[in-house]
Amino acid sequence: MTTPLRVAMATPHYLPHVGGVEQHVAEVARRLAAAPDVDVTVLTTGLELGLPADEVLDGVRIRRFAARPRGRDWLWTPALARAIRTEPWDLVHVQSYHTLVAPLAMRAAARAGIPYVLTFHGGGHSSTLRSGARPLQRRLLKPLLRRAARLVAVASFEIAEYGKELELPAERFVLVPNGVDLPAVDDHAASVAADGPLIASVGRLERYKGHQHLLDALPHVLQQEPAARVWIAGSGPYEAALRRQVDQLGLADRVEISALPISERQAMARRLRAADLVVLLSDFETHPVAALEALGLRRPLLVGTGSGLGELADRGLARAIDPSSPADVLAAAILRELRDPLTPNAADLPTWDACAEGLRLLYHQAAEQSR
Repeated sequence: MTTPLRVAMATPHYLPHVGGVEQHVAEVARRLAAAPDVDVTVLTTGLELGLPADEVLDGVRIRRFAARPRGRDWLWTPALARAIRTEPWDLVHVQSYHTLVAPLAMRAAARAGIPYVLTFHGGGHSSTLRSGARPLQRRLLKPLLRRAARLVAVASFEIAEYGKELELPAERFVLVPNGVDLPAVDDHAASVAADGPLIASVGRLERYKGHQHLLDALPHVLQQEPAARVWIAGSGPYEAALRRQVDQLGLADRVEISALPISERQAMARRLRAADLVVLLSDFETHPVAALEALGLRRPLLVGTGSGLGELADRGLARAIDPSSPADVLAAAILRELRDPLTPNAADLPTWDACAEGLRLLYHQAAEQSR
């Protein structure tokens, strides 16, 4: 019997931390852990927060290392790099390039002669300075990125954009989109006792996610749809600011801000299926899981222009508007979607099974080419 490939999946955070990268890693890792030809271990931070150093969740082994400085997202973690450099891995998969985990992991793999791949997970940031620094980060990482066996994109635009920046041909990239796995919900199970339309804005509560744009538009929406309601589905550091905005606009009886645990997939599917419109007005997204889940439930979707959200609109799966548009213009777009919704065809959406299978094949190809 062939010995399974030993794969170290290095990622800044893992469950119970919640975010798009964390969900992606959790979804693919548990599927890969069930494959007979791949032995995946997640290497991540969180030991400094009191999380277990070594545990198995959903069949996935997770090893956590301390990161410094505590409470910041720089994530300097030399112990994680040491585990890559000194243990017999066949391949290293680096998830996300935004923190110090990526250069530490790539450099450790290169020093040990271990092939590695990296998934960009483009993403945005609430700090304008940090968002603006992304191109500089990629330029600084260019020597390590160019050395990768493959670079994994979750959206097509990344291949063209990063290929130009890194001076690499498209053949050095592989497209492995995020998947959709919310359980199916029938209309009767999703129905709620309410008189007015429900608008859902889904995503971590960060400024760049754009929830505040929907709140600014809501008073204009209420002028024509006085029973409209908004559910902001998420948690995060921007929650207090959003709640202050709700109070200042006098919208407390029209807005709910709450999150469902990532494990409650049926409840999330039911609530999202009950929405008349899902709005994602982020400044930047690569291939947002929340948008895919809304499409999987055939919910009308209004998204921000550009990046991966605009790509969904280009494919005819959503309608788009500039999230920086005036509040009354946003409101008009929302009202149009409520009255004449675009119902997407979810038949061609990617699945997490396909995502994990794409990575499994990539691992074997990268390991074989390095021999």
